[in-house]
Amino acid sequence: MRRPTVRIHTAATAALAALLLPAPAATADTAQTAEAAATVVEKVPYAMDTSNQAAWWTPVATYKGRGQYTYFAFNEPGSTAATHRPAIARRDPDGVWSRLPLLNRDGQQAEFPDDNGHNQPSVARDGSGRLHVFTSMHADPWRYFRTEAPGGNVTDHASELPDQGEGITYPVVTTAPNGDLYLAARVGTGSDQRPGKLYRWDNANSHWSVVATFASALYRSVYPDDLTVDASGRVHLLYEWAKAPATAFRHQLSYLSYDPSTGAFADSTDKTVTTPVTPATSDVIQNLTAGEEWSVDNAYTGPAVQSAKLTLDGSTPKVAYRYRSADSGGQFRVYYAYPSGSGWVGKTVYAGGQTAAALGITWDETDTKRVYYVTTSGTDRVFAATQSADGTWTAQSAAPGVSADRLAVRRDSDGRDVLYLPDVAHNALYYATR
Repeated sequence: MRRPTVRIHTAATAALAALLLPAPAATADTAQTAEAAATVVEKVPYAMDTSNQAAWWTPVATYKGRGQYTYFAFNEPGSTAATHRPAIARRDPDGVWSRLPLLNRDGQQAEFPDDNGHNQPSVARDGSGRLHVFTSMHADPWRYFRTEAPGGNVTDHASELPDQGEGITYPVVTTAPNGDLYLAARVGTGSDQRPGKLYRWDNANSHWSVVATFASALYRSVYPDDLTVDASGRVHLLYEWAKAPATAFRHQLSYLSYDPSTGAFADSTDKTVTTPVTPATSDVIQNLTAGEEWSVDNAYTGPAVQSAKLTLDGSTPKVAYRYRSADSGGQFRVYYAYPSGSGWVGKTVYAGGQTAAALGITWDETDTKRVYYVTTSGTDRVFAATQSADGTWTAQSAAPGVSADRLAVRRDSDGRDVLYLPDVAHNALYYATR
């Protein structure tokens, strides 16, 4: 194993502020500076395929052992320009990287056709130290790989999942405090509806099961965005709705929680809801606005949601999302939302230009919410926005000099934000922390 070159940056403290306006009808911009918000930026020492790009994925896992370990699931170049080979890049506490390829039953590295925005990997580490990866599924049967024990090979275990033979898309996965895993995915290939399902890995018994179909409606498809588990074990889900069968532009970003101790689902007010929820019964964060239509036209230019991420302040959900309103000039602005009373309050984080379908949000003891987003132009593309006591937002470059196209963020147990930064134009993947 070789140690990659490390470039270190120190965050500056001064930045300009921008006026905060409620979502979605906002025109204000968040002041951005090239001053670094990240403290460390490293290039991962393995080639990355250009297909390694998505908005919904959960490609980062962390673990505290003798120090912090980081796991990046990513696509390596395949045998042809139209294929990729999934792998895990592991960074140990000493900063040394190692590579874990995903292996088929014959021992060869798995290889799949490229399908940008769909065939990307999500990873989690269970309480026994086993790594689990879901990858390269766009209405495909399960493609699931895991280790048998810590440090083992990452091999095909797709036969262990329920719903064999179903078409699976958008798998997002997270680890619960007790070492179990929870997985959300869109399931099915029907032209009239495609529901969202929640699954659980019972770590003690090494077993997957279906928790529930959490969202489903006729003529609608579910798009999972994110999920996380709080200290009490409650699962928090974030998802979007679209007109069936599928579209690049979605609507009615929604929230749902699940309590394993009771088996009940609830909205953000803790009111029990019956599942599967529908668009009419969902706890909607971003509702339809003027001119918004349910359309399967991928050239649709009207109001729509596209990508969202979730974090927790204790057990309270905090959400970052991108929304294109009728007055945004075709741009997807970045918003922050949180529950208040019987509904959700939205605030504008960034409205200064077009953004990519990539977001992150974490909760920090000093900064409170940190919203990460990617602009579509500029030398510095990844920014971390924080809000001051007077309500203004300030954004700093999270990776100076790195023209990343996509983004994922996980907060480790030491309270550091670990950033996953693909630079598709240069076939490079970067690791950063702050």
